[in-house]
Amino acid sequence: MISDFEVSEGIFREHKKGIYIVMPAYNEEKTIGGVMRELFSLDLNLIVVDDGSSDDTPIVVRDFIKQHPDHVNLYRHPLNRGLGAAISTGIAASLTHNPEIIVTFDADGQHHALDLIPLCLPILQGKADVVIGKRNFSEMPFRKKFGNMVMNIITIIFYGKNVEDSQSGLRAFNKKAAESFELHSRDYGVSSEIIGEVRRKHLQMVEVPITTIYTDYSLSKGTNTKVGLKILAKLIKDILK
Repeated sequence: MISDFEVSEGIFREHKKGIYIVMPAYNEEKTIGGVMRELFSLDLNLIVVDDGSSDDTPIVVRDFIKQHPDHVNLYRHPLNRGLGAAISTGIAASLTHNPEIIVTFDADGQHHALDLIPLCLPILQGKADVVIGKRNFSEMPFRKKFGNMVMNIITIIFYGKNVEDSQSGLRAFNKKAAESFELHSRDYGVSSEIIGEVRRKHLQMVEVPITTIYTDYSLSKGTNTKVGLKILAKLIKDILK
């Protein structure tokens, strides 16, 4: 008997040519090669946005492009502009390829490539425009959990939508959603801004469970309490202008 996962995998592979992975990268030379190899095992299209790295991140990506020139595109910001700017660049680049689905995928090794299958399935089945990969907060170290809880509250207050994991870096959008987004945040606030766009543009969104790989390296990245409070202060400042 064919399992539900095998059915989902079959649907996913039928549409793989239309799936574009946007990978923001800032000083990720230690992990990005392994992440790209794992994604390439699924035969997907990769859009890497090097956000002004000062290490060998672009060299690692270029070496990969030499081996797989038809599946990888590299875009570079001369200076570090922030996660939001890198995601915006990646989405714009992906849209030039007429994608069916655009997925954001972190370069620090915290995501499992196979989670792309349940992530994309609701869009492929016409049940959602946007899908957020929901991490298990009970497995998340406290300092990360608290920072993410702060950002969930900020998302409710400033963007009017209650989401269980607003800061997840693993997200999927159909073309309609991606084309409708008006993103202005250059930093980690983009994650909450995307949720706000879902509400403002009346898009259908669901969350699906994903697994997360916690290492000392991946824990040093992303949203923590300090980042959350900085974003909150910036939002309040913008409102008071």
